[in-house]
Amino acid sequence: MIEEDKFKYLETGGGKHNLVLLHGLLGQLSNFQGIIEHFGDKYNIVFPHLPILEMPVKTVGLDALLNHINEFIDYKGYEKVSVLGNSLGGHLAQLYTLKNPERVETMILTGSSGLFESSMGSTFPQRGNYEYVKTKTQETFYDPAVATKELVDEVFETVNDRMKAIRIVATAKSAIRHNLADKLHRITCPTLLVWGKQDHVTPPFVGEKFKELLVNSELCFVDKCGHAPMMEHPDTFNTFLEEFLNKHISN
Repeated sequence: MIEEDKFKYLETGGGKHNLVLLHGLLGQLSNFQGIIEHFGDKYNIVFPHLPILEMPVKTVGLDALLNHINEFIDYKGYEKVSVLGNSLGGHLAQLYTLKNPERVETMILTGSSGLFESSMGSTFPQRGNYEYVKTKTQETFYDPAVATKELVDEVFETVNDRMKAIRIVATAKSAIRHNLADKLHRITCPTLLVWGKQDHVTPPFVGEKFKELLVNSELCFVDKCGHAPMMEHPDTFNTFLEEFLNKHISN
């Protein structure tokens, strides 16, 4: 990870087109490892760390995170980007696209919030209860084995930190307040929706509703898959993404 100014990010420099990856509430770089390895040489894959757990509590929320993304992309001087977001990151991708329609060439959403979500973050996590955190983390995936001990330990450490837990809850509540159903018709760039058929956080009907509201979108379902298709089925996800980018992006 590169640290410059107030930003922390990864950049592959693999091509002239910028694909910006936006992580979710408890997301991290490893969530997108399959995308980075597959596309890093062809595209300039950019992963900005979102300061969800570090920003001042009084500023926590989607508006502050959107400002951070705006400032980062301006700082890097990217004229055009594609934005790809999972969960809360998808929500931020939509907000960024609504704010900067001339800058966004394509948008990719997977298990995105913005219309409806049911998550651990909407109430105060049970701090200190490792088995609860483990169960909730496993429920994110169709195959609970994807929730490795390393991943569960990291989530547990985060929610067991009182100030981090407060930021998580505040961010989740901010997301619920930022329902975008009445604004999505303004997004006209080509959009790819990739949804797990067994997603319990943003169920399949949410992907179908996004397809209905986004005028230039296509929806792909992944079977035996939960809330993070790019983690659970990276090869399938990358196939969908590659076909989509080849159709809409000249690199």
